[in-house]
Formats: sequence, structure tokens, C-alpha cells
Amino acid sequence: MQDNSACRTFALRTCSSQIIARRNLPGVDVEGAVRPLYPIVRDEVYRIAGEAMRNAFQHSQSTHVGVELRYDKRQFCLRIRDKSKGIDTNVLAEWAREGHYGLRGMRERADLIGGNLNVRSEPDAGTEVELTIAASHAYAKARAARNSTPRE
Repeated sequence: MQDNSACRTFALRTCSSQIIARRNLPGVDVEGAVRPLYPIVRDEVYRIAGEAMRNAFQHSQSTHVGVELRYDKRQFCLRIRDKSKGIDTNVLAEWAREGHYGLRGMRERADLIGGNLNVRSEPDAGTEVELTIAASHAYAKARAARNSTPRE
């Protein structure tokens, strides 16, 4: 049986690989020993990453996207950087563009899992989306082995 966090990492790599095949972009960089994430954290991280990547291509006219997953002792970090026209400062200040809810949705997802979402953007220099989650909220703890011998 495969570990779900490894499956999600593989899914992100596959998604990135599909983009690479079409746009000659770098893949997903993974730093640190991959640790299982709590299922809800894993799912929300995946959704945030997907939204950030879609935004990079659909709205920002990105020419380059890099994805980094960092499994540190104290926190988990997802970072997505693009080289693009950037995000309009008004859109970034409001966390929304009329009729679009991607930025706001990413922030709500980050809040749901106890994460911190930062989005930095410079005109014609690109955008960086960074999600950090404290280890205590991110990493699933290994289940303790149960003693099968009854206690007297």
C-alpha cells in the first residue's frame, strides 16, 4: 500500500512534468525527507499548488514555473515561483479579482489547515506563492505499535 503523501508528491511531479513537456519548464524540487502529511493538509496543499500553477499560466502569462516542497523539522513549505507579468497590486491587496476567487480560496484553504500563505508579486518580475505550515499541524505522526499481549 502506497503512502498518500508520496502519491500527492508524485501527482504534483506528474502535473509539473506535463507542463514541462508542453512549455519546457523545471520540475518539482523536493528538499528534506518526505514525511506523511495529515490527510486534510495533504489535500489542501495539493489544491493550493494546483490553483497557484493554474493562475501562473492562465492569468499571468508565465514563461517559467518552479515548484518546491520543503519538509523541514519545524515546518512544511510549498513554494511556487513564476516568471510572469505579475499580479496587479489592487488584485493582490484585495485577494480577489472581480468574478475570480482563486487567491481568496487559497488563503481560506491555508487558514483551514493552520497555514500561512504569502503571495509576493512584482510587475514583469513574477509571483511567488509560499505556504508554510508548522510541523505540528502538517506532519502526521506515526502510529505507535500496539502491544498485542494483554496486560494482567
